[in-house]
Amino acid sequence: MIRAIAIAALTLLLVFVPYLPAANPPGRFLAQVRIEHGLQTRLWGEDRAERIMERALAMNGALSSASPIPSDSQAPDTGRMKQAAAREMEQVNLRFFGNAYFRAIDALLFLATYRLAALMEWLPVEGFVMLALIADGLITRILRSKEFKPHDPEWFALHTSAFILLVCASIVAFTVPVSIFPSVLAGLPVAGVFFIGRAAASFHRSR
Repeated sequence: MIRAIAIAALTLLLVFVPYLPAANPPGRFLAQVRIEHGLQTRLWGEDRAERIMERALAMNGALSSASPIPSDSQAPDTGRMKQAAAREMEQVNLRFFGNAYFRAIDALLFLATYRLAALMEWLPVEGFVMLALIADGLITRILRSKEFKPHDPEWFALHTSAFILLVCASIVAFTVPVSIFPSVLAGLPVAGVFFIGRAAASFHRSR
C-alpha cells in the first residue's frame, strides 16, 4: 500500500509540476511572490518580511545551478571560437533557453524558494510543538511494547501514506501560482510531524 501510494504520488508530481510553466507565464509566478510578500509583511512586519525575501534570494542564487537556463558564468568561453560559430551558438542558446517556458521555470523556482523561506520563519515558533509530537509517538510506542499490546500495521501504513501524500502535495502547492496564506503554510510541518509521530507509535518494537 505504501509503495503504491508513493509511486502514484511521485508520478503525479512529476507530471503536474513541469506542466505549470507551460500553463502560466513567468509574470504570473513573480506577481504571486509580490502578493505573498505583502501577506508576510502584514503578518510579521516589515523587517522580518524583508528577511524572508533576502533568504529566498540567497536560496534562489544557491539553486541557480539547478536551473536549465545557463547563466553567463556557465557559458562556454567563445574567445577562441571563430566569430561565425560563436554567433550561431549564441542564437541556438537564445532560441532554446530564451523562450517563455524556461523563463517560467526560473520564476516558478523563485516562487518555491520564497515559500520555503517563509516556512523556515515558522520553524523556531513551532519547534516545541513538533518535538512534543515526535516524543509522544515514541513514548506511545514504548508503552505499547511494555504492555504487550500488538502493533497496528494498518495505522502505520495509513499514517505513512498520509505523510507521503502531504509531502508531495506540499511540493505541488509550493509551485502553484495561487495564494497560500501564512497560517496554511505554518500548518504543513506540524501536520507532517504529526503523521510521523503517529506512524512511529504504531510501528512494531521488539521487546
